[in-house]
Amino acid sequence: MFRKITVAVKDHSYDIYVGDGLLDQAGDLIAPLLSRPRTVVVTDENVARHQLPRLKKSLTQAEITFDTIILPPGEATKSFDHLERLLDQLLALGLERHDKIIAFGGGVIGDLTGFAASIYQRGIGFIQIPTSLLAQVDSAVGGKCGINSPRGKNLIGSFHQPDLVLSDVSTLNSLPERQLVAGYGEVVKYGLIGDRKFFNWLEQNGADIIAGNPAARTKAILTCCQAKAKIVSLDEKERGPRALLNLGHTFGHALEAECGYSDALLHGEAVAIGMVMAFDLSVKMGLCPKADAVTVRRHLEKITLPTKPPLSRVNMTADNLFNHTLRDKKMSGGTATFVLVSAIGGAFLSRDTQAGDIRQIFLSALD
Repeated sequence: MFRKITVAVKDHSYDIYVGDGLLDQAGDLIAPLLSRPRTVVVTDENVARHQLPRLKKSLTQAEITFDTIILPPGEATKSFDHLERLLDQLLALGLERHDKIIAFGGGVIGDLTGFAASIYQRGIGFIQIPTSLLAQVDSAVGGKCGINSPRGKNLIGSFHQPDLVLSDVSTLNSLPERQLVAGYGEVVKYGLIGDRKFFNWLEQNGADIIAGNPAARTKAILTCCQAKAKIVSLDEKERGPRALLNLGHTFGHALEAECGYSDALLHGEAVAIGMVMAFDLSVKMGLCPKADAVTVRRHLEKITLPTKPPLSRVNMTADNLFNHTLRDKKMSGGTATFVLVSAIGGAFLSRDTQAGDIRQIFLSALD
């Protein structure tokens, strides 16, 4: 059994399938989209070890021939070096411009593969099969893809919508607990930006998502994907409301950059800390009740997400963190745009933040 959501964007609509055991049907769902029964699967070493045999079996049963490219796991793979190697391997395999490639993994694989697809022979199609909670609820949907730079997160990339997204809830069972918990940071984001009812549900059921309850996981993934599909349909290229999905990300990306995009801080962990900072900044500016900021912090701590930077492992300074915000993708006219909140479920965009307030938030986090 699976559920289907359609993302309707200009000139390119596609379906998201969510279900338990969906990977075993992947070949049958992918075959009608291929111009010829041929593809390349891009994955990482961890996903290859745990999930690749299932996908291979499904593609073989659907009479689809394929090659596999296996990359190192981790955020450091989102780099120019790995992008160049991936493109060279695709060329060596003779992939044609009417073919499609499959991104089989978490957010790193999806972002890198999607970006490669967007520039390979001036753009070819690709299919997302996300295997992490973070990717299933967020990064695999909406077409944002790219790589990191030493100067900032996701500063090199493109908008390139997938042709299909297949989210098999059962693939989450092989995730390390830390990866699963980190992905929850993107789940709770959807409640915080515009759905207080969903946040309330998460307060009651968030632990079940982490513990492995398939029904809770499916509901969370569907709710997040439905919310993102609606936003992306209205604003594909992030010129307006789609930017609300960056709640906590300006702060979080600064933390990730200072950690060198290493395992010292996973993306979802950075987002969780960043959302706490966004609520704290909103309180400081008199925009949000302090009680809501306390509620958010307590919920994240209950799920065991960090709410402060990992000071014991990384030497950070408030000045360095602040300087990273000045290189954020949402800069406009030299001014950073932050996603702030009036309450839980009440996110909005603001360009009225003061440098002193932002520095103070970083100082408080590092205290």
